[in-house]
Amino acid sequence: MLADTMPRRRKKKTVRVIYPSTNPLPLRLAPLYAGHLQVFSDASQKRHGGLAAVLFATPDSEAIVRSRTVPVISSNELELQASLFALEQARDLFPSQPLALFSDNQDAVTRLNRSKVEGLSRDPELEQMLTAADLVKTLANATVCWIKAHSSCRGNILADQHAAEAAS
Repeated sequence: MLADTMPRRRKKKTVRVIYPSTNPLPLRLAPLYAGHLQVFSDASQKRHGGLAAVLFATPDSEAIVRSRTVPVISSNELELQASLFALEQARDLFPSQPLALFSDNQDAVTRLNRSKVEGLSRDPELEQMLTAADLVKTLANATVCWIKAHSSCRGNILADQHAAEAAS
């Protein structure tokens, strides 16, 4: 009976400290995308929707950050909008450079890669968005990759921070 009356101990919350990589990508991934413009996209929802694109011309260069405030829509659609926004920024700032687009949203990455492999006609809504923004050629020449959210990837951390600021 005594055990039933004693208060239970609560587990201590562990605070996870993330140490960002010095380069945009962690060292284990950097060689895979050498020579590519590295572009990171993220979205956030608060009072508004926020989109962010962080671009690195080279691993040693300073980050070029672009962000935009948009109306709030569903999370996956907002992440897709962030990826398209990042492609748009890459096209405008570095028109002829090969690029690798990184997103922490698997649905957006899957949808973009599926349209590259199976053709845009399989996803008429995405085809319309890409055509309207003149991004069909940019997507065709991009490598689209998923990157784990809240990891040590400096590019992803910066994109997350700037998307949250744009959504405030």
